[in-house]
Amino acid sequence: MNRSMPSADLVLDGRSLTIEEVVSVARPAEQVALRLSDGAADAMKSSLDLKHELLAQRIPIYGVTTGFGDSCVRQIAPEKAWDLQRNLVLYHLNGVGPTAAPEVARASMLIRANSLARGVSAIRPGTVELLLRLVERDVLPLIPERGSLGASGDLVPLCYVAAALLGEGDVAHRGTVRPVADALAEEGLEPVRLEPKEGLSLINGTSFTAAFAALATADAEELAFVADLATAMSCEALLGNASHFHPFVHDSKPHPGQGTSAGLIRALLAGSALTTSYEEILLRREPLRERGYVRLEHRIQDKYSIRCAPHVTGVLRDTLSWVRPWVTTEINSATDNPLFDGELGELHHGGNFYAGHLGQAMDSLKVAVANIADLLDRQLELIVDEKFNNGLTPNLVSPTAPDDARAGLNHGFKGMQIACSAVTAEALKMAAPATVFSRSTEAHNQDKVSMGTIAARDARTVVELTRSVAAIHLIALAQAIDLRGVANASPAVRRVHAAIREVSPFVDGDRRLDLDVEAVAGLIRTGALRRAAGVRAPADPDPVA
Repeated sequence: MNRSMPSADLVLDGRSLTIEEVVSVARPAEQVALRLSDGAADAMKSSLDLKHELLAQRIPIYGVTTGFGDSCVRQIAPEKAWDLQRNLVLYHLNGVGPTAAPEVARASMLIRANSLARGVSAIRPGTVELLLRLVERDVLPLIPERGSLGASGDLVPLCYVAAALLGEGDVAHRGTVRPVADALAEEGLEPVRLEPKEGLSLINGTSFTAAFAALATADAEELAFVADLATAMSCEALLGNASHFHPFVHDSKPHPGQGTSAGLIRALLAGSALTTSYEEILLRREPLRERGYVRLEHRIQDKYSIRCAPHVTGVLRDTLSWVRPWVTTEINSATDNPLFDGELGELHHGGNFYAGHLGQAMDSLKVAVANIADLLDRQLELIVDEKFNNGLTPNLVSPTAPDDARAGLNHGFKGMQIACSAVTAEALKMAAPATVFSRSTEAHNQDKVSMGTIAARDARTVVELTRSVAAIHLIALAQAIDLRGVANASPAVRRVHAAIREVSPFVDGDRRLDLDVEAVAGLIRTGALRRAAGVRAPADPDPVA
């Protein structure tokens, strides 16, 4: 990608940033030029003017002419306020744990810039423009994942962003770790000296949490589709009863997400020669006549992981229906403190840095997504287990004649099921809520905190684990469809099968499959399987093509 020639513009106004735009900047397929809207710059200047007026009055302004947190009772002269901002950044550079992925750094920086673009944080447009230049030029701070309570903002993680603007520390510059001062010089950029309040404006917000939340939300929406796809393919692989997805059933329990999932499964199964229906089972059964008992050769109801799949995936869809607007509101909010109303000339102290909505949203999202992992793991058991897979080979091994020299040597998807069970267990373990673990800290000033950052990081991890579960299951399902005969599958499943086969060949003998899992997980993450099936993006009003 040629980063010197942007091919798209994104104008930030603090009010209209979308999750899709966050993803497009975090995971760039093309260079995006970022800038502040004229209205945002004007509002920012208005709040700056008010800040300077109040500084001249030598009154206590939290974090500007007072200490931070419990130290707010210690007022300093305005002349010291510049050094106070630098010290604020430096004493929070104490994060631990793994370095956040580049996509998280980009999303955090974009969301922080958009929050400041609302124009109530008393920060100069030029300081925010520098932040945007770092995103454009791929100068990314190395942000430790751990250290935020999700209240008083993501102080520790966002300090690494602020430090990059100061020219302090190391960054990843187009994939190479180097001193930020060198990266800025190469890009023709100058570090800033933070004005009073600017350090607090940069770090006292929920942008790091929101970055994880926005990416997890977008990825979970793809998983909702994949769960319905896997259910449709499982129904075909097991010669299952498609009547379970009849509109009458789901209209009778009209949860919107449940109905959407059932409708999508029906659409994906349209034209299938592998599935059956209740009516067809009745036609094929041995009549009871005058007998008191007869054993049916075909189950009239499939197991819960097939029959009740819309009731599981529907919960994820309905959870996303309120998680998405909550996250969208957060990424378009001023989340620092204090806030300056330049229009009315008023200063307001509050707590918009509290990530309570993000924490609740992510705790709920990870539970719903972990249930998808469990659902798909149970479906996989039915597919690979010869006791339940309705005539498929044991562990989906390639068929061999008894006298074939390879007979008995291959174990097919036995190892894949073991891995899938382990990954599922980890996803389920991480589904416990984080937001109930509030810890009073900072001299009992931060005596109730959201833990939203941990919840959002957990949601990211649960999504990633579930995507791996889905990839394993889909490779197994592609194998099962091959064994049943691809020509008998529905048109939509045939297209998906072809997309999987481009990166994961038929398993005709035991071989390593970890690279296949990684490749199919990539198809899920990018939406390639959804597009192959002919289904529109999850955010579209009518995702079924």
